[in-house]
Amino acid sequence: MEPVSRASVLGITPYKPGSSGGGHAGRVIKLSSNETPLGSSPLAVAAARAAADDLSRYPEPGATPLREALAEAHGLDPSRIVCGNGSDELLGLLAVAYAGNGDEVLYSRHGFLMYPIAARIAGAAPVTAPEADLVVDVEAMLAAATPRTRVCFVANPNNPTGTALDLAGLRRLREGLPESCLLVIDSAYAEYVEMDGYDDGRILVDERDDVVMTRTFSKIYGLAGLRLGWAYGPPAVIDVLHRVRGPFNVNAAAQAAGMASLRDHDFLARAQAHNRRWRPWLEATLRDLGLGVRPGVANLVLAEFERSGRRSAEAVYGHLAGQGIFGRRVAEYGLPRHLRFTVGLEDENLALTAALTDFLKDE
Repeated sequence: MEPVSRASVLGITPYKPGSSGGGHAGRVIKLSSNETPLGSSPLAVAAARAAADDLSRYPEPGATPLREALAEAHGLDPSRIVCGNGSDELLGLLAVAYAGNGDEVLYSRHGFLMYPIAARIAGAAPVTAPEADLVVDVEAMLAAATPRTRVCFVANPNNPTGTALDLAGLRRLREGLPESCLLVIDSAYAEYVEMDGYDDGRILVDERDDVVMTRTFSKIYGLAGLRLGWAYGPPAVIDVLHRVRGPFNVNAAAQAAGMASLRDHDFLARAQAHNRRWRPWLEATLRDLGLGVRPGVANLVLAEFERSGRRSAEAVYGHLAGQGIFGRRVAEYGLPRHLRFTVGLEDENLALTAALTDFLKDE
């Protein structure tokens, strides 16, 4: 007899990240993972390098200086913050801590793929609700909720659609969910949002004891390679996360780089300004090519292609990959006709649209 894992684990389809263009000869333009095109703050790079001088020591176990820096930067209580090895770790821990066999984890149809994975790791059943025009449909989410719903994940803004709910929508969702359900607002792209009525989740966290907000340094701060995320929540939820996380779950280089990133206000402003200029441009340019584009509020653009033929998502992806330009297939998100493109540097955005123009005009 050999050990056998739980059936829910065997039902997991492993997460497949966007292609980095490995094996392509020549320049690669990676627009597949929503990484910032501006790299990392020079202050963060210097801090991570300095941390390498003391690798023989364990990191600060509770990331206390980083939590205090986050609290100061965002006007929060540091005792209600917990840091993780990327926000993915915290999302998984929340599922494991609050859901199990016989329970359900609810998320929207085109939500982040880590949500059903986290649910199955916990032994719970992932449940999806349809979206309306690629936006989380609050009424559909509430209709899909049952007394067994223990966790509800909402990415706001959502990946891969780039759309978001306003605070009123989030509040309506929370008020309609079962009292035994924890609402997790995944605000990985919050720093990019310029939308009336938007809130990253902290207002609901402060109003209630059944909401938690997660954030990341992987996107606008450019620390994806160090894996650093954090959560803000009610004291009881934060206490649970501290109980289930590893004792040294955030490495020393990540802690140092995170604190330095928070100090570099100019870098953050440049990243926001770059996205403010180029995301609308990319949306408009793709729309002028006859593609369906749903306006978003993050650092990505979701484009819709034909169902088959030369203008299909697969055909376009193959052509772009041949040119060294890698977007993101999103069929596994229930969007087989779409490709997602990260907002890149100016020359990368121009190269993408030029390659698309040349390919589509030669029909």
